Amino acid sequence: MACPASFRTGDMPSDVLLRLNDVAQRFDADAGAAAVTVLQGVSLEISHGESLAIIGPSGSGKSTLLNIMGALDHPTSGQVHFAGQDLSRLDEKQLATLRNRHIGFVFQAHYLLPQCTVWENVLVPTLACTDESLRRSAPGRAERLLKRVGLERRFSHRPGQLSGGERQRTAVVRALINQPQLLLADEPTGALDRASAGQLAQLLLELNREEKVTLVVVTHALDLARRMGRVLELTDGKLAPAA
Repeated sequence: MACPASFRTGDMPSDVLLRLNDVAQRFDADAGAAAVTVLQGVSLEISHGESLAIIGPSGSGKSTLLNIMGALDHPTSGQVHFAGQDLSRLDEKQLATLRNRHIGFVFQAHYLLPQCTVWENVLVPTLACTDESLRRSAPGRAERLLKRVGLERRFSHRPGQLSGGERQRTAVVRALINQPQLLLADEPTGALDRASAGQLAQLLLELNREEKVTLVVVTHALDLARRMGRVLELTDGKLAPAA
């Protein structure tokens, strides 16, 4: 399936990119034990170009929520709309196309391929896209973004030859290479020292503005969360504005 230039929109207001309506997530437990409810009644609207942080204690379901936002997991109940499209109506192939073309992911563990160079790692997501114009423009975009994040002298280096901050910056460029509308970052600074974490946080916000990409960050780091335009807290499976 080709990667479309823009995702088909429905009746969602044009400024809303992602909407969750009464989303719940429950996981079955072992025989004799009760099911575990991780999310209950989560409703949320995220606008185009917004920066949002989600905080909460360990085990509160932050990563689960992020995976649902990114179409990696299906909620037990409730609806998720991306650009007006009900994701429950898409098959797995369509969801894979959506993730590849319209959503970028950055994790605490960078998941770079150790045998590949920085340049090769950044271009990996373009291999799954059959949009020829995007694939032709990808090398130029990769070069521009790598220079933008200060990695102009690391193109031929492998992940093992990079610092932790450089690996995360490479992962950010990889997440942006297909020009996504939504960038999801799960504890992106969790494995970094304080200085590198601060630099990455600033970079994410600058790219949020420059690339006009909607940014959602799950984090324990309150200093990172406070830099975002909005902060929500997930507690006992429910989402509310942070105090």
